[in-house]
Amino acid sequence: MPGKLGLPEILLILAVALLLFGPSKLGALGKGLGEGIKNFKSAIKEGEEGDEKKP
Repeated sequence: MPGKLGLPEILLILAVALLLFGPSKLGALGKGLGEGIKNFKSAIKEGEEGDEKKP
């Protein structure tokens, strides 16, 4: 099935990322990505709440 990532594909991607960035940069990259996703979700939630308040 094209477009679906299984466990072997994810492990391969993580291994390549580890080789490219190294363990310390990879941790910082993951932390930054997680914070970005969290901020994005909170911004969407605030936008939806603002739309509900408007008549």
